[in-house]
Formats: sequence, C-alpha cells, structure tokens
Amino acid sequence: MKRLKVAVLMGGKSTEREVSLSTGRMILGAIDSCKYHAFAVDTGTFGEAVPASGGKPIRMAEGAVDLSAVISGGPEYRPDVAFIALHGRFGEDGTIQGLMELLGIPYVGSGVLASALAMDKIMTNRVLACRGIRVPKNLVARAPVNMDALKSAAKQELGFPVVVKPNRQGSTIGLGIAKTEEYFERAVEAALAHDGELLLEEFIKGCEVTCPVLGNGTCQALPVIEIIPASGFYDYHAKYTPGATEEIVPARLPKDIYTKVQEIAKECHAALSCRGMSRTDMIVGEGGVTVLEVNTIPGMTPTSLLPRAAEAAGIKFPNLIDRLIQYALEKE
Repeated sequence: MKRLKVAVLMGGKSTEREVSLSTGRMILGAIDSCKYHAFAVDTGTFGEAVPASGGKPIRMAEGAVDLSAVISGGPEYRPDVAFIALHGRFGEDGTIQGLMELLGIPYVGSGVLASALAMDKIMTNRVLACRGIRVPKNLVARAPVNMDALKSAAKQELGFPVVVKPNRQGSTIGLGIAKTEEYFERAVEAALAHDGELLLEEFIKGCEVTCPVLGNGTCQALPVIEIIPASGFYDYHAKYTPGATEEIVPARLPKDIYTKVQEIAKECHAALSCRGMSRTDMIVGEGGVTVLEVNTIPGMTPTSLLPRAAEAAGIKFPNLIDRLIQYALEKE
C-alpha cells in the first residue's frame, strides 16, 4: 500500500512558535510510519525574515524544510495532505488555510472562514450569541484607547474584576485580569502590546472546563476536562508547564451539566463551521455554562488537553492523528 505523504506545518511566525514546534514534533513522533510518510515544514522562515511578533529572526527548525518547497510543487515535497500544527496568527487564523486551498492541498482542521472567526474573539462572541449560546458580557476597545473613558465604561457595564484580552491572540498571551481599577491600565497596555483591538469581559466565577470535539458533519464530543491551575489563573505558564495545572478527566460535574457542556461544545463547532477538531473552553458558574473561547487547532504538546481527552475516550495519540488526517480527506 502506498504511504500518503503528510506535510506537518509547524513553527510559524506568531508568539506561539515554540508551542507549535512542540505540537509538530509530537505529531511527527507518533504518526503511523507504515501508513504515512511525514515530514516537517517550518513556515516561520517563509516571507519576512523577522517574525510577526517582533522577536528575533527565526532559525529553521532542525530537520524541517521551508514552506516554499511545498509551494513549488516538486514531487518530493508535494504532500497528499497537510497537517497544520500552527498556533496563533498566520497559522490558526485562516491565512495558511487559504494558501492550502489555492494549492489544492487537503489539510487537517477547519477551513478559512471558521479559522478566521474562531481566531477573532469578538466575532466568535457575536456568532455564538446569535445562536443563543451564552458568552460573557463584554466591551470592545480599539487603539488609541481613551483610558479614563474605557475604565469608566468597564466599571459601569462589567464591574471589577475585568478580563482584558487581545482580540486575535492565543495561549492566553497578553491576557490579564484587572482585579481592581488600580490594575486596569496595566492590563490594557499589556494586551495592546499584542493587538490594537481588545475584548474586555466580565469575570465569571466558577469551574473552568474544556471539551474537545472531533468530526466534520456528525461530531463526537470527547470527555470534559476540569482545569485547576495551581496559581488560580490558567495562563501561558499554567498551560505549558508540567505539573502547574491539575486536569481532571472526566470533570466533576453533575450529569446533566456534564452533558450540557458536551452539547454546547458541539453547538460551537457547528456554529463556526469547524472541521476535524475544535476545543471549546467554558466556565460553569451560578448563571449556567458560559463559553470563553473556541480553538480550531488545539495544542498537542505533552501537557495539551485534546490528546488527554481523546485518551480518556480510548483514542490513542497515533489513532487520533490518523482520524484527523482522514477527516481532512473527506469531501465537503
């Protein structure tokens, strides 16, 4: 049987480059070599020499080829399918998906529109709210910010604490919680360093959970994971540092709430027209279940939640990779 050629797109230019490289290495290390011939493609060195995040010039990941090798269409690097293992801008936001569409290469994960919508937190909230899915009360701010006016609006409409997020950023990078008015300006400035458009949300007390979904049309909600960061805040450190967060599978929720969380995750997957996989982060509080965010390319690092939920459902990591590739090959 001929092995399918799989280009694992990893690295990239965003502030989540290191997370993406870890995800890509995990996929390359676990993919069934009898069924697939996989090779690494570092998209970070394509185009501008300096990453979009404004950091140091990028060095090609060891053992990877440049994206131009895939674009040129040479027989050695023309893949049957691309496994997009990129996080953040230029990977999770519809741009690389659009390039794959132009090249006629099937790819793992959601299409251009779903990817762009999910990356844009403001638009995600609007779409979900239109579907009757609960999202936090929120305000939108754009640079330049009138700090006094914004603080006054946040106090009046949201109350403190206030969650401040860059609109198009992942892995909680730039996200801050202004517990009081005193810390508001600092949180806003930190978020503005990553995006000129901000989303301010009410702080909701409750149990933080996440639920991955697999599939295209008919979808499967995986076991719900309860997230308990040792620091009390599920930030970048808590997400990617082994031992920094306790993850309980299945989440300790009443049966009816547990089922509701899974149903909401599938509704979000459908509302944004996601394909292959998604992971919806939620808070279960006194007011019910509130959706915080939808991820179209969840991480697959050693501490990531999608592989953990899949394993709890009896899906080993190599089988998960195989399933995602097969979803990519399905006709829409």
